[in-house]
Amino acid sequence: MFSQGSFSIAVTERLSGTRLDVAVAMQIGTCSRSVAGALIREGRIRVQGEIKKPGYRLKAGESISGDIPAPVPIDCAPESITLQILHEDEDIIVIDKPAGMVVHPAPGHSSGTLVNAILYHCPHLSGIGGKVRPGIVHRLDKDTSGVLLVAKTAAAQAHLADQFKNRTLQKTYLALVAGNMESASGSIELSIGRHPVDRKKMSVFSAKSRDAKTLWRVREAFSAASLLEVEIKTGRTHQIRVHCAALHHPVLGDSVYGSRKADSRLSCVTPFIVRQMLHAWKIVFTHPQTGERMQMVSPVPSDMADILYRLKSLT
Repeated sequence: MFSQGSFSIAVTERLSGTRLDVAVAMQIGTCSRSVAGALIREGRIRVQGEIKKPGYRLKAGESISGDIPAPVPIDCAPESITLQILHEDEDIIVIDKPAGMVVHPAPGHSSGTLVNAILYHCPHLSGIGGKVRPGIVHRLDKDTSGVLLVAKTAAAQAHLADQFKNRTLQKTYLALVAGNMESASGSIELSIGRHPVDRKKMSVFSAKSRDAKTLWRVREAFSAASLLEVEIKTGRTHQIRVHCAALHHPVLGDSVYGSRKADSRLSCVTPFIVRQMLHAWKIVFTHPQTGERMQMVSPVPSDMADILYRLKSLT
């Protein structure tokens, strides 16, 4: 296993046909596929001395060479922000993220993020996972609440990244959507990519898309809305929101993918919905150090519970 510095990998028959970025991530345990892809695009990782694309398919007998740079100091400053911690040990920390909190710094959100808070709580994370995403192995949208898993060591991050890549980690959400579903459960298998016109949005009509699978079941039905328990088998950007909108049952409060035409039956609850009603309820994963299968659950937040109470009063 490499940490940083120069390396060389001989492409065997087993690696033949594998994407370059995938092969590097497989062979270098502390280098995720996304990091490998970035280094390949920068020309820091080459095949036979030549610059290739991350998706280049390797051939037996070729040689991959490059270097893993030392961790870049984080520009993000630690901030004393209260965190709701569901679990913490030497390897991981599991956070119950509130709606409205941005996960990592981005233009317009240089402070007050989850990363700012984590760096204050865990000051030794500065070399884990890159410049602005220390220990972050997945993310939640700003207005999505719920459970979020963070690695505290490079080994833990690599292990968790593999679980996401191999889909051995299970994420279940609660989504309050418009209308009543046509059946008690179902699946959505529509590929997702960038919207053909609005590049800030995702779409099931993109020319360049990736496979996406969402499983859902009705947890509770109301007169004009449904509470769904949703499990995502892939981790595409805005996946649940895009898939629910594609079924014509958008997540209530979703200003991006939601319907502009309000259902009159929901008129007494919509004024109280100030964000998308999507909550990361449960995550099941294998602990990177102990090998124990763990389950973390985030209680339904108060704003979502209030909307559910109001909907129940209408039935």
